[in-house]
Amino acid sequence: MFASPYASRTVRNAQMGGLYQQVGVESQLAGASPHHLVGMLFEGFMEAVAKARGGMRSGDANIKCHAIGRAVRIIDEGLRAGLDMKAGGVLARDLHDLYAYLTMRLTLANLHNDEAALDECQRLVKPLQDAWAAIGPGTGGP
Repeated sequence: MFASPYASRTVRNAQMGGLYQQVGVESQLAGASPHHLVGMLFEGFMEAVAKARGGMRSGDANIKCHAIGRAVRIIDEGLRAGLDMKAGGVLARDLHDLYAYLTMRLTLANLHNDEAALDECQRLVKPLQDAWAAIGPGTGGP
């Protein structure tokens, strides 16, 4: 079977683009403050949900599932894992509960191709993202 040289170039370009993006993220992580890292988690969450929405609209289950999985990992392994339940008091408990709710809604959005659930998740996270950006890097943790 004949394989087009353009197909392999396209694949190679996509791989190189992915590597370039990974190096860029790793460079940001290397010198980032804890405050900036949390900001990056919020940004990554929003991007993942937007990508999931695109996957839903285009009917691409692989893109949708991968993006929702990434959003869930950001919530569970990044934001929720970073909570200090003892020192954070009521705020930490409330955020923990919100993050659990977001994980459930994202899972349901994935199962039912529910864009409204994705919208809800972004609406719930956006005020947190904005507040985090507003407090500045010298005021504490998540």
